[in-house]
Amino acid sequence: MYAPSDFRRGLAIIVDGEPYFIVDYQHFKMGRGHANIRTRLKHIKTGAVVEKVFGSNDSFPPPDLERRKMQYLYEDGEAFSFMDSKTFEQISIRAETLGDIKWYLLENQEYMVLFLDNGPINVELPASVVLEVTHTEPAVRGDTVSNVTKPATLQTGLEVRVPLFVKVGDKLKVDTRTGEYLERAN
Repeated sequence: MYAPSDFRRGLAIIVDGEPYFIVDYQHFKMGRGHANIRTRLKHIKTGAVVEKVFGSNDSFPPPDLERRKMQYLYEDGEAFSFMDSKTFEQISIRAETLGDIKWYLLENQEYMVLFLDNGPINVELPASVVLEVTHTEPAVRGDTVSNVTKPATLQTGLEVRVPLFVKVGDKLKVDTRTGEYLERAN
């Protein structure tokens, strides 16, 4: 059982019999009353986001989530195929289920896939990934005002803002939580 003091972003809990991920939370206390926790929760199956307030004495059971290491194989337009490296079982996850995660998936890489009730529901990404630049405009001489950026398209189709010195073929480290450029990778 989880108490509100255990809350953190990404924690999976069951509220009113439904599984949710905690998107955001904030402790607040009004006057002489008890401390409360204001949360934003994302339904694990439907993706709907709701806001709820909990008391400091509430408790929540964890959902029956299973994590399996799986290799990303390919995208067929509507779904992304993954294979279990041990059993060679293949599964498909619909593109709308993955959302923005699809921009960070590289073929033949291994990822942790979350299962709820024996059905795949999400993919856990590392904090950052390294992607190659496939298209960007060349820098124009004289554009040296501080913090000037330009758009760059990466190998997965993701578009990010990058500094002027980045060119086609460079490998960039991108934050998977914010989608922002971090640094050039060696």
